[in-house]
Amino acid sequence: MRSQLKIKGKLAAYYDAPVRLGILLLIINVIVWFINWPSGLLLTFFSAAYFVIILMMRYNNRNLLQSELVSFATEYGQIQSKLLKNLELAHAILDDGGHIIWNNYAFEKALHRYNLTHRTISSLFPSVTKDTLPDTSEPVNLAVDYEGNSFRVQMKRIPMDQLAMESEIIEDTGFDGSLIAVYLFDETALKLAIQEVDDQSLVIGFIYLDNYDEALESVEDVRRSLLIALIDRKINKYVSATDGICSKIEKDKYLVIMRKKSMQQLRDARFELLSDVKTVSIGNEIPITVSIGFGCDGLSYTQNYEFARNAIDLALGRGGDQAVVKMPDNTIYYGGKTQQVEKNTRVKARVKAQALKEIISSRDVVYIMGHRLGDIDCLGAGIGIYRIVRGMNKEAHIVLNTISTSLQPMVDLFRNSPEYPEDLFVTSQQAIAQVSDNSALVVVDVNRPSITECPELLGLCKSIIVLDHHRQGSETIENATLSYVEAYASSACELVSEVVQYTGDNIRLRPEEADVIYAGIAMDTDNFHSKCGVRTFEAAAFLRRSGADVTRVRKLFREDAMEYKARADAVSQAEIYRDSYAISICPGQGLASPTVVGAQAANELLNIKGVKGSFVLTEYQNQIFISARSIDEINVQLVMEHLGGGGHMNMAGCQLHDVTLAEAIAILKHTIDAMIEDGEI
Repeated sequence: MRSQLKIKGKLAAYYDAPVRLGILLLIINVIVWFINWPSGLLLTFFSAAYFVIILMMRYNNRNLLQSELVSFATEYGQIQSKLLKNLELAHAILDDGGHIIWNNYAFEKALHRYNLTHRTISSLFPSVTKDTLPDTSEPVNLAVDYEGNSFRVQMKRIPMDQLAMESEIIEDTGFDGSLIAVYLFDETALKLAIQEVDDQSLVIGFIYLDNYDEALESVEDVRRSLLIALIDRKINKYVSATDGICSKIEKDKYLVIMRKKSMQQLRDARFELLSDVKTVSIGNEIPITVSIGFGCDGLSYTQNYEFARNAIDLALGRGGDQAVVKMPDNTIYYGGKTQQVEKNTRVKARVKAQALKEIISSRDVVYIMGHRLGDIDCLGAGIGIYRIVRGMNKEAHIVLNTISTSLQPMVDLFRNSPEYPEDLFVTSQQAIAQVSDNSALVVVDVNRPSITECPELLGLCKSIIVLDHHRQGSETIENATLSYVEAYASSACELVSEVVQYTGDNIRLRPEEADVIYAGIAMDTDNFHSKCGVRTFEAAAFLRRSGADVTRVRKLFREDAMEYKARADAVSQAEIYRDSYAISICPGQGLASPTVVGAQAANELLNIKGVKGSFVLTEYQNQIFISARSIDEINVQLVMEHLGGGGHMNMAGCQLHDVTLAEAIAILKHTIDAMIEDGEI
């Protein structure tokens, strides 16, 4: 093997120097012969002796030199290997398949394992698979956890031929293959330090009493101060237990400042104040409920404050009795299992009605739209707003794209009547083409921009008014000029009927308009069987006085035999999951409005004893629609929000894409299981 070694570089030049000097000596010898032949003869004998000695030394010492070079390289490699073995940086070398072929002591010490040769890196770090190994010279960095420690694994591929090319002694012999160098950087202390800084960061929150005035009214005068004191004590004790600061800023509002780590403790306990405060009772007929909003992970204290304001607004908009934690990229909800208390006063409705009139009076055209695949409540609320706008002598259009079979009879009431213009109903394309800078947009029965009939209109209209009865989620219409969202209301038609009463004496509903608005309330309350309050019946009474006829409304609700059979099939095939949840599929073949039939089937499933919630899945337009209903035992809105939908406590829904019915049922069951395990339902 030694005879095959070839010396190159500076060492080769030094090795060949005597021969090159001998050639120079021969040239000088020739020159001396011409100048003085005796001297040339003497120099010739000297040159011959020089070459004999040089060649003998070159021949005799060649093997010795090569042997010394190999010995030096071996000793140098041993020293280098020893230094690498004792290097403080954890280092290992892998082959192409990810097997460890060499590692130093620091690598073994970091992993608390020895004799790692021939083991795969995946057996140590399961997340470092063969697919994650580098395939180019660019280093790859991965974060891994091992026995409670956090490491950053850096891997770099080194071709074998590159090792030979960089050698100054041995020529490249064309090696194939490559090695992978692995370095371990222990970042446990760094992550702990970062986590500690994050835990110590301040978060801001608000605690509002939802029904402060109503609760005080139900208590004797002499006990009111005691009730207030007990509530203050419970809230302050709850906050101070986590080393937080609580300051009362109004009679029913509290500002909270604490560390993020403390807020995490509250989150882990699922904000037990929500249930604890209800135990305060000194004779009050109405239990106290609170809404909590926290903002965290903002870039500044000001941003955390804005997050907290948004969070408490969301909690109140969703009905109260819940906690909302808002972060830059996520919003988390807790609680929300009780029905929102209906407000007895109509002051808010009157104020909103006056604001609505002022906005409409300054605009030329008003566009009204609801949610996609609009229902009767959506249409009825739109008709009510249309009457308000026309009563103010302004032009109005209702944006409606798809007309279901349940809506068709009601739409025909207006299309076939000479009292209404032909362009009462317009499509999204027509509305976008006609809208101007002086147009207003009224959104009814929905507060999520993504599911409105025409989301583009939200960006084209400067004045936007929202009237809805669904609980607010993380996605809301943020640029609304006026927002009237009340989760206690049974329907959007109930809100609109109240607004109509406060917009002026010159605005009178026509009988067909009263019929449609009454039908919207009847639909969302399941014929006044659920979610009805005093104001619901007052709104129905107003509509009856305006000309609504119960018989005409009942005829509008009649359905064909195929839809009736489909609903019956959905009810008969229902599966009772976990003894409390009815899950069924509504066959949509041949039905013009299968989602409406599915919602009706979900309502009927609640009549089964022991059923806390019903879920009916319908396949329509390459999507899976889920209609969720409950009476008062669970909040189906929370379930639907986990699946990307929403609604309110007793009536909610969602849409699933790119899944089959079987997969959708499995997803729904898994969601129910997870929420039961976490105590959310």
